[in-house]
Amino acid sequence: MDNLARLLKESWTLVEDDRARLTDHFYARVFLLDPALRQLFPVQMSGQGDRLLEAIIAAIHTVDDPESFDEFLRALGRDHRKYHVDDRHYATMGVALLDALRSTAGDGWNLEYDQAWREAYAAIAALMVAGAAADDGPPFWHAEVLTHQRYGPDTAVLTCRALQHPLRWKAGQYVSLEVPRHHPRVWRNYSVANAPNDDNVLEFHVRSPGAGWVSGALVRRVRPGELLRLAAPMGSMTLDRSSERDILCVAGGVGLAPIKALVEELASYNRTRWVHVFYGARQAGDLYGLAGLQELVAVHPWLSVTPACSEDPDFDGEQGDIADVVARYGPWTTHDCFVSGSARMVRSTLRVLAADDVPPPQIRYDTFGDL
Repeated sequence: MDNLARLLKESWTLVEDDRARLTDHFYARVFLLDPALRQLFPVQMSGQGDRLLEAIIAAIHTVDDPESFDEFLRALGRDHRKYHVDDRHYATMGVALLDALRSTAGDGWNLEYDQAWREAYAAIAALMVAGAAADDGPPFWHAEVLTHQRYGPDTAVLTCRALQHPLRWKAGQYVSLEVPRHHPRVWRNYSVANAPNDDNVLEFHVRSPGAGWVSGALVRRVRPGELLRLAAPMGSMTLDRSSERDILCVAGGVGLAPIKALVEELASYNRTRWVHVFYGARQAGDLYGLAGLQELVAVHPWLSVTPACSEDPDFDGEQGDIADVVARYGPWTTHDCFVSGSARMVRSTLRVLAADDVPPPQIRYDTFGDL
């Protein structure tokens, strides 16, 4: 497995700087081999290639960690049921992927790389097929929007109820979401912002400063009564109930969503672990969830919340980037650590935790964008 991982990562360096060409070739080949597959994808393919690459990159970087490799790909297979992907489609995509890699890599490609990717893709496809087959739930859930509240021009908090079938998730997980009325067949991942409940109600925090398709629709166009589609929950940023360590949670912007869910889950059973939440934003007005966190602090003596602003000198609280604030309150070596926010914020916080010598198994994070 070590040699396979080396070959995959080594060969990836030949194509990683030409991702656009790689994905364009891949999709052109897929649709040439099986034109019927085109109807599974959105009309506008912008961003679809990025999601493919994220999956490939994640897979090749976990191939030398069999447990993570297995868990990630089985979950990915379950998730791909929402696209109506079946077993025969994996063979077509495998042919297209190898062809795209060879074409993009050029003269640097060799038979050893080719065989490594064949072997890896066979394992990837087998695990995804097994993950899909093991899931007896629906490919996706219809969900009715119950409430929708705006916070400023680009942030919204909405709740929806999954219909027909129970949707089981763990605090800290995320689901893939589609807004079929506005952007059919376009999916994006969002963390669930509340702990599991018997009412099948999920809360989402969404920010869209630009014209993002799904996020823009969720912030500006979706209204109560509208139907969304939700895919099966994914993600491993979840609580270890067997741990007795205290907990550090670091949230930036709408990265608050999974942190809020974790705190709600802890509120249902925790009596012995101190929980420290650090919540950062640029301006005080961006700390949209602070009042809700303070309500939790008022009834749970084990919980503390430290808000911070990086660009608001009038804010009556901590000043600076949230990672720097966390560093001032450390060390965090003996804590279970959860980090959620932008890629830059997560990178900065992980560096702080590394400087504190926090063991990697005690750190879980969720990021919006590539690390």
